[in-house]
Amino acid sequence: MSLAGQSSNGASRILVLAGGLVGAAGVALSAAAAHRGGAFTGTAASFLLMHASVFLAIGLIGGNRCLRIASLVLLVGLLLFTGDLLARDFLGSRLFPMSAPIGGTLLIAGWLAIAVSALWRPRS
Repeated sequence: MSLAGQSSNGASRILVLAGGLVGAAGVALSAAAAHRGGAFTGTAASFLLMHASVFLAIGLIGGNRCLRIASLVLLVGLLLFTGDLLARDFLGSRLFPMSAPIGGTLLIAGWLAIAVSALWRPRS
């Protein structure tokens, strides 16, 4: 599929961009975890890699508004959750209090919203 027909849909482009960046970060962090160690880095890398294809797929298919919003919630959750894990390994402190639990909750909410989007009926 091409994004050419979806040029007016900025959300699709953002999600494809996010998919590429999240995937690249996941690969780089996997290498860092293998060479440097750090349980939090390895976990963050796994989360990034498992979500990269979701952003690519939703960005490429477009989907309904509910699906696009759900994927953006998923992206924010992923950034908060993995950001906190990486801050612990690389900075020795948390990103901010409750960032990992908030990010994890947003990840769960994003996945549930993706499920709900399958039931979403377009307005006639």
